[in-house]
Amino acid sequence: MTEREVRRSSPDPGAWDAAYTSGNVPWDVGHPQSVFVRLADAGAIASPVLDSGCGTGEHALYFASRGLEAVGVDFSPIAIEAARAKAAARGLPVEFIVHDVLDLGSLGEQFQSVVDSGTFHVFNVESDIRRYVEGIRSVLTPAGTLHLLCFSDAQPGDAGPRRVSQTDLRAAFADGWSIESIEPATFDVSPPIGPAKAWLARMVRLEDRP
Repeated sequence: MTEREVRRSSPDPGAWDAAYTSGNVPWDVGHPQSVFVRLADAGAIASPVLDSGCGTGEHALYFASRGLEAVGVDFSPIAIEAARAKAAARGLPVEFIVHDVLDLGSLGEQFQSVVDSGTFHVFNVESDIRRYVEGIRSVLTPAGTLHLLCFSDAQPGDAGPRRVSQTDLRAAFADGWSIESIEPATFDVSPPIGPAKAWLARMVRLEDRP
């Protein structure tokens, strides 16, 4: 374990490691989410880009394959090990770090883009949501952009993660952000849950007030 792999808080990564070990990872579909491919095609992902809660790394790897500088962080060592193996096999220079997404500020780096594919909806405690949003803001450059994909409250049933409403998103990003758009989207997850109804949100970090 390197010096850049020591900062974790809650939640315990053990449950996530167990999911990856068992193969019960419906969000790990083996390819980037189509919405992020479209954003990259449109030139909406700026370099350097952070993949927050990267899992086994498909988004960071995809951005790197397009010539962007990409970093991926996740608190599951097993997921990061798999991501690093993919990077080596594909010859892509992506840095993957075992790190708690509730402590992004301690990365000590700045990014023009942050991508969140299914991380925001994991948190259901207000203090964790606040810490997560503040952490993202701390690693984005002024006018940097967060692209966030999460389960929508339009998704029926209760299997999988919590459902998020537009109101939830607007409340979480009310201070220090410009909410540019929140659009209906599809989250590619394995059956029996998916594909699932989702929100794709674009938030821009505002300058700090004097």
